[in-house]
Amino acid sequence: MNDIDSPLAGLGQRLPPSNLQAEQALLGALLANNKAYERVSEFLAPEHFADPIHGRIFQSVSRRIEAGQLADAVTLKAEFEHSGVLDEVGGTGYLGQLLTAMVGIINAGDYGQTIHDAWLRRQLIDVGETLVNRAFGAEPELDGRAQMESAEQQLFDLATRGGAEGGFITFERALALALESAERAFQRSGGVSGLSTGLRDLDAKTGGLHPSDLVILAGRPGMGKTALVTKIASGAARASLAESLKEGGGDPHMKGSVAVFSLEMSAEQLAARLLAEEARVSGDRIRRGDIGPKDFDRFVQVSRDLAVIPLEIDDTPAITLSALRTRCRRLKRSKGLALVIVDYLQLMRPAAGTRPESRVLEISMITQGLKALAKELSVPVIALSQLSRAVESREDKRPQLSDLRESGSIEQDADMVMFIYRDEYYLAQRAPQQMGYDSEDKFQAALDKWQQDMERVHNKAELYIAKQRHGPTGKIDLFFEGEFTRFGDLDQTHDDPR
Repeated sequence: MNDIDSPLAGLGQRLPPSNLQAEQALLGALLANNKAYERVSEFLAPEHFADPIHGRIFQSVSRRIEAGQLADAVTLKAEFEHSGVLDEVGGTGYLGQLLTAMVGIINAGDYGQTIHDAWLRRQLIDVGETLVNRAFGAEPELDGRAQMESAEQQLFDLATRGGAEGGFITFERALALALESAERAFQRSGGVSGLSTGLRDLDAKTGGLHPSDLVILAGRPGMGKTALVTKIASGAARASLAESLKEGGGDPHMKGSVAVFSLEMSAEQLAARLLAEEARVSGDRIRRGDIGPKDFDRFVQVSRDLAVIPLEIDDTPAITLSALRTRCRRLKRSKGLALVIVDYLQLMRPAAGTRPESRVLEISMITQGLKALAKELSVPVIALSQLSRAVESREDKRPQLSDLRESGSIEQDADMVMFIYRDEYYLAQRAPQQMGYDSEDKFQAALDKWQQDMERVHNKAELYIAKQRHGPTGKIDLFFEGEFTRFGDLDQTHDDPR
């Protein structure tokens, strides 16, 4: 193809988008009548102007109006003279020239949008130039995939920073939305207005999982974080499927899929764990092949039941925030999205191309990104988190909010923080040793007490809601079968075998 016919021919000679006449007309309107500022103040900033002189004038106008002062050609001339920059903004003559270019107050908003749109286009050109230069090898440390993720992150940041959406919602509309939520809770059994977790007492305490919420589930290694979140994932997927079938769609993805980002375990390992939990066969026996024909038949039956639930697993290790966001958007478009689960927070990386100064800042960027994702896609996001070793040094090893690792913004950004704790795990490590006692009677007494304590906490776990923006905090007792790493509801009224 001839170079002249190329669609990129002459690209270097193109001028960046701008509309200097619109900038002059808007500034003239602001100087003539400060009420015009109300129509552009929400979305327009000094950096949006293509001409730096216009940006400086707009900044001075904004500062004076927001301080309750008059901003016109006379007051601005005095201000610029006092600061010694009058010549830099074109002098007295230019301020008078702007007044001749003014438009009416009604049109000021349209001119402001024109200026803002030209700025957005200039930013897109910058993103495009960076993308092209990187593709040609300007930053060799970024491979092709990292370049795509970085470009997606830049576009997302631009959309977040440059979007003129938003604004007030009337209280009448807000009340209507609140009533709709209450109606959903009233119509559903158990009073659950959000997405069910599959755990009765957790749903009762929280009302289910709610859109736009970031939920942190934390615990020390060995407490069963992954097992609990797997239970919640399958419970939420079943609830989503039931809603779809109830509404007669028949499409298991109609109400949305549950997306699980498993950074620690492979998709196959996670599926095997869910299979073992549902079939009630030890995962250790599955790995060793110690299963009989009856167990295998149960596997087949359970796998058929599980195959229909809308559960999607992504086991990309060390996934970046931008890649996770892109995949969630894609899944929402194609199959719908009801819940996002990240296992676990500290294994994620921030957006490609960013280099945080510290680990705390890195985790802060990730939690803020997950909260933004929850709001953008209007789905609940559950992120698992490790706890610091400070827990181990205390006599009472029940977690506290201060135990969250790199907790700079985890606690702040989260709408709900839950801790999983099993006394049985720590108590089993404190079994009395005969060499520590000077008589058989004392050892036997200590052993009897330890066995009684073990019986009391056997198959029990505690889930602490340490923070909940929209509801109560407190403890929830759960049933836990260590053999199958399975959580369930604890039947408090039938503990006694008699």
